[in-house]
Amino acid sequence: MLQEKYMSKIILLRHGKPDVPRHEKMKSNDIHEWIKLYNISGIEQACKPSLKALEISKECNAVVCSDLPRSIESAKALEIEEIKIIDSLFREMGLPYGKVPFLKLRPEIWAVLFRVLWLLGYSANSESIKESKIRAKKAANMLKELAASNKSVLFVGHGFTNRFIAKELLSSGWEGPNSPGKSYWEFGVYQNAT
Repeated sequence: MLQEKYMSKIILLRHGKPDVPRHEKMKSNDIHEWIKLYNISGIEQACKPSLKALEISKECNAVVCSDLPRSIESAKALEIEEIKIIDSLFREMGLPYGKVPFLKLRPEIWAVLFRVLWLLGYSANSESIKESKIRAKKAANMLKELAASNKSVLFVGHGFTNRFIAKELLSSGWEGPNSPGKSYWEFGVYQNAT
């Protein structure tokens, strides 16, 4: 329930576990094929939302998703009847990749390595961290506008995107946790008194 001192609320919730096909070890320059598969994957049907996630989603007057299937399918798993906005602006932050000769690793390991490199400034074949922050600011502004007119908004988002949006909300005076949660179905509640 929205507390009386707050005028609007934004929930940043991470999607359910993606249903990504298992892959054997691969070369780093083949990771782009795995990224494509990841981005068209929905969620595992066995990975149900928590009761807390179901409860908090029912309190929201508007729902926003990225255009990726794992976001949209997660909203459906939360029994959301209407998604107000589906937009690529809210996609997960791009994952870079490049050629690392003579090394084969599982795609999940490559993803972690390239994400660390991305945080350090490497952005080959992807948006840069600077571009990601600009996109997160636009996404946060859109969510704030929607919250102003609807009082409460649920964003069924992605790990890094949610964290970047949370930072934008906190820096603009909203109150909430520093991190909205890293695990599937975890969420953070952000509130504003203006």
